[in-house]
Amino acid sequence: GREEPVSNLKSEDGTVKYLFNVGDGKKIESVYIPDKDRATLCVSSQVGCRMNCYFCMTGKQGFKGNLTAAQIINQILSIPPKAPKGFEPMTELTNVVFMGMGEPLDNLSELLKVLEIMTASWGLAWSPKRITVSTVGKMTELKELLDRTQVHIAISVHSADPLQRGSMMPVQKAYPIQGVMKLLSGYDFSHQRRLSLEYIMWRNVNDDLAHANMLISLIGKIDCRVNLIRFHAIPGVELVSSNEEKMIIFRNYLNSKGIIATIRASRGEDIMAACGMLAGKGEKK
Repeated sequence: GREEPVSNLKSEDGTVKYLFNVGDGKKIESVYIPDKDRATLCVSSQVGCRMNCYFCMTGKQGFKGNLTAAQIINQILSIPPKAPKGFEPMTELTNVVFMGMGEPLDNLSELLKVLEIMTASWGLAWSPKRITVSTVGKMTELKELLDRTQVHIAISVHSADPLQRGSMMPVQKAYPIQGVMKLLSGYDFSHQRRLSLEYIMWRNVNDDLAHANMLISLIGKIDCRVNLIRFHAIPGVELVSSNEEKMIIFRNYLNSKGIIATIRASRGEDIMAACGMLAGKGEKK
């Protein structure tokens, strides 16, 4: 049976954050993001996260457990098609992104079950082109995901400088981003399957042209697009987001070097639903 969300919060931009109980007092969040002709659901794969990235709220909670395939699928099946009173009815989902709480590849066996249920003719029969899995780059698991599925891949890069990335993302020590990119260079992202690189921009940290050049050389000849993301302030983290002007200069510079780069529109920040802000509490700031 479906487990309905225990609560939801609606943002002024139409984004809705849902809170689910997953037993033992543990809670997870999913975020519904309506757009002009798309409706995306951002789902969680774990309660908390082991990756402990310095700039992410989920990582600050530590790791509290993997979700089962059923608990992951439940998020997709039980986001109410009937909107709460007074809200416009929710359109059918067009996309699912594994970018909620947790590192999806740290729960690979359940993730693969979910992807099979979503894409199989006996399941939801979705095209894998409607699904994106985001990862910090756990290489062994990434290779298996690439070999066994056709879903889009998003890599959390955030800095192309190995030392700087290592200081903020402990995973850099085990899986250096240079190695991750080398692995990705062996796959074709020029046709159906897409590769995107996620890059949160921090003021005076990774937002100058020297960092843009490091990113360009990291990418090399790999077919990918870069998503530039504003940083959403979280408690206890001293980093500040780059301003719009700096982000535009950075984007235009990448574009001028032949790299498709876009600035991701920030959604749901007022309800703590934006990138890096999910903590499984279901509340506002």
